[in-house]
Amino acid sequence: MKRVLQYAAVVLIALSIPLTAQGDFQSAVNTAFNKYKTLKEGKNADYIPALAKVDPALFGIALVTTDGKVYTAGDLTTEVSIQSISKVFTMAQVIQEQGVDAIEKRIGVDATGARFNSIIAVEAVKNVVGTGAPEMNALVNPGAISATSMVTGKTADAVWAKISGIHNDFAGRQLKVLQDVYKSESDSNQRNQAIGALMFAYGYIKTDWKQAVDLYTRQCSIGVNAKDLATMAATLANMGKNPVTGKQVMEAGKVPSVLAVMATAGLYDDSGKWLYHTGLPAKSGVGGGLIAVSPGKFGIAVVSPPLDDAGNSIRAQKAIADISNTLKGNPLAAATR
Repeated sequence: MKRVLQYAAVVLIALSIPLTAQGDFQSAVNTAFNKYKTLKEGKNADYIPALAKVDPALFGIALVTTDGKVYTAGDLTTEVSIQSISKVFTMAQVIQEQGVDAIEKRIGVDATGARFNSIIAVEAVKNVVGTGAPEMNALVNPGAISATSMVTGKTADAVWAKISGIHNDFAGRQLKVLQDVYKSESDSNQRNQAIGALMFAYGYIKTDWKQAVDLYTRQCSIGVNAKDLATMAATLANMGKNPVTGKQVMEAGKVPSVLAVMATAGLYDDSGKWLYHTGLPAKSGVGGGLIAVSPGKFGIAVVSPPLDDAGNSIRAQKAIADISNTLKGNPLAAATR
C-alpha cells in the first residue's frame, strides 16, 4: 500500500507540472508586458525611411513552447519587416543544403568586433577568403549578403523560392514581402551594394552580387508578427521541428550550429552583453523584432520598434530577459539549479 501511495503521489506531481507551467508561462508574459508597455526609451530606425513611419507604441510578446503551446500579450497582428532576423533563416538554409562546414569555410563564424554594416570589417578579412575568415559571420551584413548568394538556384526566382520557403516553414504560414519596405530599402541601400561589390571582389560572393544584394533586401522586407517570430524561434528550440505544424524544417543535428552563431553575434555590438545576462541565443532586427531561443524549452519573440544605439529593441530586450529569468530559460545556468 505504501508503494502504491508513493506511486500515486509521483503521478499526481507529474500531472500537475504542466498545469503549473502553463500558468507560469502566461503569468510571466503578462507581467513583462504590463511592466514595459509604457516604456518610451529609444527610437525607430530611420536610415530606412519606411521604418521611421512604424508606430513606436507597437508592442507584442509571444512565447511558443516546444510542445506547441502559445502564450501571448499585446499586439499580435501588426506586421513589421523581419530585417536582420532573416539572416538566421537564410544561414539555416545554407547549412541545411550544404552542411555545417559551408558557412564556416566561406564566411566564418566569429564576431566581427565592428558595426553590422562595417566596410572596414570587410577589408580586414579580404586576404583570407576560403579559410574560415576570422572575425566574420553570416549575421552581419557582409556575411549575410554572402550567405544569400550561397543559396543555390539557376535563377533569382529559384533562389528566392528557397529563401522564402524556409522562412514560411519556420513560421508555419505563408509570409509576404512588405512592398513599401522593400522599395524603401532598395532605394536607400547603396552601402549594402558597396558591401556586396567588395565581397564579390574578394571572393566571398561567387555569383551575381547585385542579385545577392537584391534578394537580401527582399528577405529583410518579409512581414512578420510576434507570433510568427516566436514560432520560428521555437522551431529552433525544438531542434528544427516546428512545434505548431509538426514539420521537420531543419535536420536536428544542424540546429546547434545556427544557435552558436546567434549566441555570439545575434545582437550586433551588444551580443556579448546579452549572452552574459541571459545565456540565450538570439537575433534582433532593426524593424523592432527580437527572437530568443531556450533550447528544449521555448522560443520567444517581441515586436517593439524603438531601438537602442546598437540597433536592438529596448522593450524587447527587457521583456525577454525578465520572462526567461522567471521561467529559468538560461541554458548556461542549468548546472546551477
